Amino acid sequence: MATLSKRSTIYFEPSVHQALKMKAAATEKSVSEIVDEAVRLLMAEDQTDLAAVAERVAEPEMSYEALINDLKAHGKI
Repeated sequence: MATLSKRSTIYFEPSVHQALKMKAAATEKSVSEIVDEAVRLLMAEDQTDLAAVAERVAEPEMSYEALINDLKAHGKI
């Protein structure tokens, strides 16, 4: 296991905890390693999402009402 500098207590539903322990045994990793990897993947996904939003910041906004009206005007609904 990689050296971790902080320790946390995390509470899981019993079935999720059991699945994590089984995955850990099957992959020869610790539950901590699996959770750490999952959190890192989640944060990387967040960073990708934030980058996509930043790229589109200059796009004009359209309200839901305007969108619906536009769809109706163009025969899409």
